[in-house]
Amino acid sequence: MEINPVKGTHDIYLKEANEYQLIENTARAVAELFSYSEIRTPIIEHTPLFLRSVGESSDIVSKEMYTFDDKGGRSITLRPEMTAGVLRSVVSNKLYATPDLPLKLYYLGPCFRYERPQAGRYRQFHQFGVEVLGNPNYHLDSEVIALGHRILISCGLTNVEVKINSLGDETSRNNYREALKKYFADKVDKMCEDCKRRYEVNPLRILDCKVPEDIEIVKGAPKMSDFLTPEAKANLNDIIADLKSIGIEVSLDDNLVRGLDYYTGVVFEYHVKDENLVDVGAIGGGGHYANLLKELGGPDLEGVGMSIGVERLHYVVSQLTTPELMPKGPDVYLMGTSEYIIEQNVAFADMLRSSGFATMMNYEVKSLKSLFKIASRNNAKLAVIIGEDELTKNTLTVKNMLTGEQTSLKKENWENVLSDLLKEYVETYYSKVLAISKEEKEGN
Repeated sequence: MEINPVKGTHDIYLKEANEYQLIENTARAVAELFSYSEIRTPIIEHTPLFLRSVGESSDIVSKEMYTFDDKGGRSITLRPEMTAGVLRSVVSNKLYATPDLPLKLYYLGPCFRYERPQAGRYRQFHQFGVEVLGNPNYHLDSEVIALGHRILISCGLTNVEVKINSLGDETSRNNYREALKKYFADKVDKMCEDCKRRYEVNPLRILDCKVPEDIEIVKGAPKMSDFLTPEAKANLNDIIADLKSIGIEVSLDDNLVRGLDYYTGVVFEYHVKDENLVDVGAIGGGGHYANLLKELGGPDLEGVGMSIGVERLHYVVSQLTTPELMPKGPDVYLMGTSEYIIEQNVAFADMLRSSGFATMMNYEVKSLKSLFKIASRNNAKLAVIIGEDELTKNTLTVKNMLTGEQTSLKKENWENVLSDLLKEYVETYYSKVLAISKEEKEGN
């Protein structure tokens, strides 16, 4: 019986895995450039964590969570997002008890939501994100937005649009909720079942409806900007000014509310617009939260966070850019032409690896022609050949798999020479192969 992947999941391997690593390493590097530290939290959490933080009015809680009872009868949920778990960890481990606030953390890991699979969207997906806790200064809001923007630019995207809105302070939100309730009162009966539920629980969620007929109704709804207090407006304008000062243009979106109930103040999303790209929606986003840490049992500290969907980002990057990646493969393919030489190569391969050379070797006697084909298929950079002649003379023959040039060297000198030959390979690859590839693309 053939067993296929569960719907909404996918295997990542070979070239695609290399591309994912590049994106993830880029995101980590940018976060550390901003002086964030990594945090890793469990994939499973007690269900009340998400009911309390994400909010029962959100689609995530009401329709998309993977929840089950464990053998002890406890309700457990596969995390649908990362912020709640990170803040739970901050409370559990008292990470807030430091004189050096704000606390700046980044994370990367799988999440799970039962939603319709589509381009760049899966039921198991990965989020990269950051959380900052302990200081309500608006400069941190703009820093988090800028961090996410820099990740996208560093991944090769050039047409990144930052959409921004403010959910205001408590007074702003309360007044706006009442205005929405009044506007939708005689219209909600004609809207989808989700909107009817949202009307009773949290009318702001109606603004996020994706049903075409409901979208038309939403267009006439009051705008959040008309209900912001002077303080909330000033906060939003200060953040926008911050971003513009570093060259990030933003667009106001009055219907942007994000899908999580814990946001207060500024919320934002990253979009990529391109005529050659099917609209995948937001690649990432986030916002400010004033009360979440306190609601989870911690002190009264405000925070702001941002997350990016790695699968969605990979989809967009793969559609719009060609990552200039050297194919992943060993530095050295070690070739032995007899059983005796292969036995000796086991120890030599270990020496190569101990010196930092990624190494493959043959364990069966094959012709050199076959071994070169294997080295080529595995994208080896250098082939190190030890035959009877090399064994007698205590030498190595090294072939550059890109240029075909061969070098003979004394075995005792192998480390420095291999380092130089490997450096030469890399320089040749990037200066010649990728230059030719770029010319061909521009020619087309």
